[in-house]
Amino acid sequence: MNKNLAFADYLVFIIYFVIVAGYGYSIYRKRKKNEHDAKAYFLAEGSLTWWAIGASLIASNISAEQFIGMSGEGFFLGIAVAAYEWLAAVALIIIAIWFIPVYLKNKIYTMPQFLKTRYNESTALIMAVFWLFLYVFVNLTSILYLGAVAINGIAGGGYLHVIMIGLSIFALLISLGGMKVVAYTDVIQVAVLIIGGLVTTYIALTTVGSYFGVGENAIAGYLDH
Repeated sequence: MNKNLAFADYLVFIIYFVIVAGYGYSIYRKRKKNEHDAKAYFLAEGSLTWWAIGASLIASNISAEQFIGMSGEGFFLGIAVAAYEWLAAVALIIIAIWFIPVYLKNKIYTMPQFLKTRYNESTALIMAVFWLFLYVFVNLTSILYLGAVAINGIAGGGYLHVIMIGLSIFALLISLGGMKVVAYTDVIQVAVLIIGGLVTTYIALTTVGSYFGVGENAIAGYLDH
């Protein structure tokens, strides 16, 4: 079996990137001038539908960090690493039902706003700067690196830095218009994530079943202990 990408694979990648990035940029171009303030950028002026918000929530929390990083940790440490994601679902439900209404009632939309209201501006500034550096130098870099490692591996190697730059440009294009653009492009991406996750799971279980000689299908791999 050929483990490298064929021309059709590259074509799918290119089409996907063009559609998602083009869609995000087109929405950005259509926005009115008064929609380019901070409130419109981060809150989409309250115009998002529930399904767009849900899709964006999933797509924003699932990335190469889960597909590559947590999968690798699961291989070495076991299924216990998934407890983080299982408990996150419970935490999100609690926040949505009991906490979010209080925040919205007090017109609090970000953590720095909450800290400013609860404590003072200095605390809010420290938290904002801390998380900015954390996301730029830890989260963002690790996600770009892991995604590039995955693509570079199946592309045959030698393109790691080029792929990281490409992913950065792609992320920039779909986030130009703020939350409104991100949410609706995430609808496309969450469908790809779910389908890709199911396909990955099927291939992994089939490989496990074949490796341990219990069967050449996903069910056998799942039932194998």
